Amino acid sequence: MELMASEASVPKRADSVDLVLQAPDPPSLWYDLIGMLRKVVRYRCADKPFTLSVCAMSILRSLFPILEWLKSYSLKSFRSDAMAGLTLASLSIPQSIGYANLAKLDPQYGLYTSAVPPLVYAVMGTSREIAIGPVAVVSLLLSSMVQKIADPAIDPASYRKMVFTVTFLTGVFQFAFGLFRLGFLVDFLSHAAITGFMGGAAIVIGLQQLKGLLGLSHFTSNTDVVSVTRAVWVSVHEPWHPENFFIGCSFFLFILGMRFIGRKNKKLFWVSAIAPVLSVALSTLMVYMTRADNHGVKIIQKVDAGINSSSVKMINLNGPYVTECAKIALICAVIALTEAIAVGRSFSVINGYKLDGNKEMVAMGFMNVAGSLSSCYVATGSFSRTAVNFTAGCKTAVSNVVMAATVMVALELLMNLLFYTPVSILASIILSALPGLINVQEVCILWKVDKMDFLTCMGSFLGVLFGSVEIGLSVAIGVSFAKVIVHSVRPQVQILGKLQGTDIFCNIKQYPMVCQTPAVLTTRIDTSFLCFINASFIRERITGWVTEKLEEIRTVVLDMSNVVNIDTAGLAALEELHKELVSRGIQMAIASPGWQVIHKMKLAQLVDGIGENWIFLTVGEAVEACLTNKKGGDLEC
Repeated sequence: MELMASEASVPKRADSVDLVLQAPDPPSLWYDLIGMLRKVVRYRCADKPFTLSVCAMSILRSLFPILEWLKSYSLKSFRSDAMAGLTLASLSIPQSIGYANLAKLDPQYGLYTSAVPPLVYAVMGTSREIAIGPVAVVSLLLSSMVQKIADPAIDPASYRKMVFTVTFLTGVFQFAFGLFRLGFLVDFLSHAAITGFMGGAAIVIGLQQLKGLLGLSHFTSNTDVVSVTRAVWVSVHEPWHPENFFIGCSFFLFILGMRFIGRKNKKLFWVSAIAPVLSVALSTLMVYMTRADNHGVKIIQKVDAGINSSSVKMINLNGPYVTECAKIALICAVIALTEAIAVGRSFSVINGYKLDGNKEMVAMGFMNVAGSLSSCYVATGSFSRTAVNFTAGCKTAVSNVVMAATVMVALELLMNLLFYTPVSILASIILSALPGLINVQEVCILWKVDKMDFLTCMGSFLGVLFGSVEIGLSVAIGVSFAKVIVHSVRPQVQILGKLQGTDIFCNIKQYPMVCQTPAVLTTRIDTSFLCFINASFIRERITGWVTEKLEEIRTVVLDMSNVVNIDTAGLAALEELHKELVSRGIQMAIASPGWQVIHKMKLAQLVDGIGENWIFLTVGEAVEACLTNKKGGDLEC
């Protein structure tokens, strides 16, 4: 950094260029951290004098958005919400029972999860349409991972304790994500990874339902397609009762038929919403009247009546499996948040309002912590039920309150009526909800647009299908990180040319019509962070081009407009590049460096080494100065 540009080689500077070197110092890391903390604890009434009461009310309104919109809530809105909530309950009750079965819990726990969490979300959430409750993917996650700690068939009490502990920790993680604005962690699962994961999970869930659909007594606890296929092959060679299959398939087709009618005629949306509960009622009545349970049809039998009981004493944070539970909880937290926020944002865009992602995380965290204390497992937003809620005309989150109240009434009064409900009907209800999780059209788009995203999607899909849920997630995250690392290690470094009649410089490969000058090599570094992982690659790429045209080139211009930040390795690479160019009689100029970049170059005295007069505001000014100084000829455009 001791190498100085000679005074004779200094071009005449324009006043605007001095702005680059005279910019104020950028905010420090400490300043940014303090800013983040201020946002966490900020209060809205900044225009009012700061008092304890004003601060308290601001915090309350931030935590409980219901305090904002409840003031203008009308009877007309309540009528719409009540109708939507009742419609939603007719779908939620049978689905919740089925998802509890998927999570390897007793039926009432699915209903509990549709009772308490929606009430908490209604006062803390910002989405008006989202329907809260158990979902298929999270139920599969819990059952597939928690059963490795406690077997639900051998020790159901320990299994429930682990599930409630995982649910509690899931809520804690979600609350922490929202409080400290760590929502970016959810983005580690890319859209492509989620698409593949959901598709693989849907097929695995469908295969798991073969146990109930075929009325099998013995079935594998593994989720991979090979184990399930082997279990089905072994089981069908044993005595089984086709009545279960007939009942399940009949009502599966019935539900799909009602859904088709509801989609064809929007006014009949309620037909598809009540189809599952109608299927449960009809199949239960059929089994009761024919006493089919005496002829091999498997039934639910007893379902405990009554609203949620406390599960505080069942949460164990001191046991030997806390670390394992925390790992499971972190995965569940990310998957549940990804699904809920995606669902909420989809419908908020339709209705023209903004969904606050951080508040959603806080609300989800609170509701799962509260749920874990009241015999619920992990709840999140369901796309299928949210679509029904939206179509039914909901106006606010009160529809969740109506749904929860209806579920509680059902828990108190209707549980004895479910004794003769066939298990195969629960399988058919879950199967009918799975097609929405498999997005073949999106996979085709991924293949056309981005092969790396397609690889991520298929890696996640095949990992879930032939390995396990954990393997699928690991493959998805691994491929996603590999993609980021590859792009970071080998960023784009482009040779630029001038667009005729303008001061615009473009990539010569993308715009072959641009003009170049033999005397000046103009390059652009397309990375936001010039750092240890890519500095050597960038330096070698530029020196390689210089070597190819050594006799022609007199100046190298680096367009650093895309470089937002730089580390010490990046600074060292720039210094080495400058020294190497000077040793070959070539001057280096830098155009449009970022705020942090020029600040660090000053601190490292690299600006003095290159020469202050070789730092420019724009590429055009840099090239013009180089041509004027070196008399390399004008651009013919």
